[in-house]
Amino acid sequence: MTSTLSWTRRKKLFFTLFYTSTLICTTQASVGQTNTINNTASGTANGTPITNSNTVRLTANTAALELIKTGDKAAAEPGDSIVYRLAITNKGTTAANNLIINDRLPLGIRLINKTLTGSINNNSIALTANSNSRSISISPVDNSIQLQPNQTLVIVYAGEITPDAIRGTGTNLAIAQAGNLTSNPSSHTIRIRPGILSDCGTLIGRVFIDKNNDGEQQNNEPGIGNAVIYIDDGTRIITDNNGLYSLSNVISGNRTATLDLTSLPGYALAPNKYIIEKNSHTRLAKLAPGSMVRINFGVTPAFGEQKR
Repeated sequence: MTSTLSWTRRKKLFFTLFYTSTLICTTQASVGQTNTINNTASGTANGTPITNSNTVRLTANTAALELIKTGDKAAAEPGDSIVYRLAITNKGTTAANNLIINDRLPLGIRLINKTLTGSINNNSIALTANSNSRSISISPVDNSIQLQPNQTLVIVYAGEITPDAIRGTGTNLAIAQAGNLTSNPSSHTIRIRPGILSDCGTLIGRVFIDKNNDGEQQNNEPGIGNAVIYIDDGTRIITDNNGLYSLSNVISGNRTATLDLTSLPGYALAPNKYIIEKNSHTRLAKLAPGSMVRINFGVTPAFGEQKR
């Protein structure tokens, strides 16, 4: 009998607590790198606080962008064109909005606007491109377009290779954005060959023993090998056994060449009786696009011709 009464009282107490309890929920949400939401609940029963609260951790779904950029050529020359392909895939679990692709082209490669095309899952979409110097920003014309999970936006466009490309590295970098989301950076490198269209020139010359101090080489004035010459951009040239040197693909303009006399022990710069400017171991030359300029250096034995 005692056991039955105790069970009845317990049931009565349970239903009393069930119908008279007051529940107070407190939610604290924080979104960080882990994308989690913390929810804590607490309550009272008949004025008695419930001390054991429950914490629920929820994972927030996000979008994630993956970008791959490729080109149809590994090498090209001025006058050619290259076709770039960008594939932006949503690897997340929610849609990506407000897509923008920022692409910085290599020096000397220009966007051909009419070649710009885009598609999502083989369905064509209209794109717009805003360019500022070498940087271009590509986005869908319709701002409401979303990139759903596992969908891929494919962007294709062509670039024109100009003679200025010879001066650059041929490497560009692209990044996709969707709101606060940023994809991995992706790059493509193309090797630029000079070809027949070039605004660069060629430097040639010789280091020789100038016996009559006229700055010109005669048949009895031999060349000096292993002489070192520095160009103003830091390029180092070494003459061959006949004292000859040459350097192609030199950017046109005013260029200087300097003979390193420390590479010729026992020799000094030969004085020039006719042209004062050639009495210096540094020479200035104006190199026109596609031209060739000769810069010679005459030297003389510092302690007699039999010594070097």
